[in-house]
Amino acid sequence: MTGTLRLYADYRQLHLFDEASAANIEEAWTDTVEHTQFSAVGDAAVVVTMSSADVLVDVEVLEHPPQIDLGRYDHVVEGSLDVPSGRLVVVGCSDYAPDAPRFDLAPGSVRVRVSKSNLQAAKDAGEYSDEDEATTERVRLQVWPAAPAQTEVLRQWPAEADPNRA
Repeated sequence: MTGTLRLYADYRQLHLFDEASAANIEEAWTDTVEHTQFSAVGDAAVVVTMSSADVLVDVEVLEHPPQIDLGRYDHVVEGSLDVPSGRLVVVGCSDYAPDAPRFDLAPGSVRVRVSKSNLQAAKDAGEYSDEDEATTERVRLQVWPAAPAQTEVLRQWPAEADPNRA
């Protein structure tokens, strides 16, 4: 199952959570979230964006871990999330959650890979980044069943912060 969304990343953030979540998303704002650009707390997670503007979000619900594709993306991070209801909500920070898109998946723990592109152009354009496709930030969310594991940055942006980046 896949879907492409245009979400308003108000306050530079997108939210992912279990449909029945009662989590306080503010708890996901740790002192490392700006570095990792993703943080989860139980059944809710935040994805940090470069500006408060519309971003294009591709959601892929998978049965198995996907191949790692770092070359096409500026920043790639993986983290775990609990989805006991089997319904994942993907929403902009200030969007009305009852109307937000939902994605069906196997109930339980999932792994989320967040792959982001066009980050420098979006950051430079700021709140106007969504006015031109050339400056619009893109986020790919890949979700599959997996045991809980630590959040791991696979490719760091900006590049100078990643000693392993070519």
